[in-house]
Amino acid sequence: MIRSILFLCLLTAGLTAQELPDPTRFEEAIENFEAADAEDPVAPGVILFVGSSSVVMWKTLAEDLEGHRVLNRGFGGSNFNDLLHYADRVIYPYQPKAVFVYEGDNDIAAGSSPKNVLQAARKLRKMIAKNLGGEVPVVFISPKPSVARWDLKEAYEAANDRLASFAESKDHTYFVDVWTPALLPDGTVRKDIFVGDNLHMNAAGYDIWEAAIGPIVDQLDRQGR
Repeated sequence: MIRSILFLCLLTAGLTAQELPDPTRFEEAIENFEAADAEDPVAPGVILFVGSSSVVMWKTLAEDLEGHRVLNRGFGGSNFNDLLHYADRVIYPYQPKAVFVYEGDNDIAAGSSPKNVLQAARKLRKMIAKNLGGEVPVVFISPKPSVARWDLKEAYEAANDRLASFAESKDHTYFVDVWTPALLPDGTVRKDIFVGDNLHMNAAGYDIWEAAIGPIVDQLDRQGR
């Protein structure tokens, strides 16, 4: 009986692992970052943004956060597992002053539970503390709402609640809510903040991010000086 239970546990774990896409599909993107860094080295102390396509497509990041030395190292389509895999190449080498993380959006869409998202966030926070020091601030940006994924609204809200509670309980850890300001008074998501796929944001969407994230960047940058 015990052997049967152990077998089932191992089988379930194996299936779970197989369901996660292979992180090495991003190897070319990571190598491109490294080539760019070799050509134009990044001095330590940047405010680092990592995560999926919503980070990648924030083309006005430096302009929106003018006065701060920011670096975008997002790679589109990524999930928490991918970021965990490449943390030693897209986070640690920069010795950042603070790390802003946008993951969870693709995780939930692919079937991960809010609990899985929180577990991955905890693991990433622990890894950053171990490799960079526990006082380096880590800011989790809430998964955003979107028209394309509105059917998963409850899962996203649950994941955001868990991330917010975790950040509140952990020193030098923050949560930025970009979900709520993207909603209309009736609780539905705005439709004017997306490009044609109703998933990725246009300039109006990034205006929301700038308003929510900018004050946290200001605060952490002042603290780090």
